[in-house]
Amino acid sequence: MPELPEVETVLRGLKAHAVGRRISAVEVSHPQVIVGSPDEFAELVRGREILCGTRKGKAIALELGPRSGPSRQRGHSRRMEHADNGSRYLLVRLGMTGQFTVNPSAAPLEPHTHVRLALDDGREELRYRDPRRFGRLRCCTTEELDTVFGGLGPDAPSISRPQFLAALRGRRGPIKSWLMNQQLLAGLGNIYADEALFAAGIHPLTPAGSISDAAAGSLLRAVKQVLRRAVELQGTSFRDYIDIEGRPGNFLPRLRVYQRTGEPCRRCREPIQRLVIGGRSSHFCPHCQPRPRGAARVG
Repeated sequence: MPELPEVETVLRGLKAHAVGRRISAVEVSHPQVIVGSPDEFAELVRGREILCGTRKGKAIALELGPRSGPSRQRGHSRRMEHADNGSRYLLVRLGMTGQFTVNPSAAPLEPHTHVRLALDDGREELRYRDPRRFGRLRCCTTEELDTVFGGLGPDAPSISRPQFLAALRGRRGPIKSWLMNQQLLAGLGNIYADEALFAAGIHPLTPAGSISDAAAGSLLRAVKQVLRRAVELQGTSFRDYIDIEGRPGNFLPRLRVYQRTGEPCRRCREPIQRLVIGGRSSHFCPHCQPRPRGAARVG
């Protein structure tokens, strides 16, 4: 599942290949991946220039300029015309298997390609592909984008130490679950939560509120270091994730614990173990990340 490093890599690719270009045509072949009406989505996006891109957590927002040219849809309503005049953003959430790539328009379509956004003269296009269809595309206003981003916690690479410590206080659940709660800390999922906990020497079942300030500081540094290195290597690819040019990420060989159950720890050679917390797999080294006394037993 794409996490912050993968989403940041896609965003950087969009900035390089799509910003400054105009969306000349829109085709939606599966309405499930669109929030709201697919026809309204296409009408609102078509004819706009992609001005810039931003990200919070795992969500990408592309700012769209004013529409150029008349509507191509019959019965274009006054409500739609009014909506065209305001600021708009193309909000992209990749979900579990979403891919956002730039392709020659003549290139064969991959299966599960659900949205096509033609660029400029139509010789290239952005394609959204999503086999499991958990991702979503949405055209939203500034106010709607503020609501979406406002529901997320601080972005993991930029959260301050005081913010991090304050958010931990009083939390009774496992630290692994806390790290993945997007309302508290935006951007981490299974992969980088496991990797950060290993780097900080903290067991995933440790109650979040019991972590000392010193250990929390170590964890915060580990979170930022792991994410920064993963971004530098364009993320982690197991099966579905690719960047905007169709290339896999390069962080997989650097993983220390994630999906390495039974393999020797690269620090102490103890076999990596796996447990399930909140329905999600967690990977850790029992020697480098000792289980705290009184930690809840989970299956």
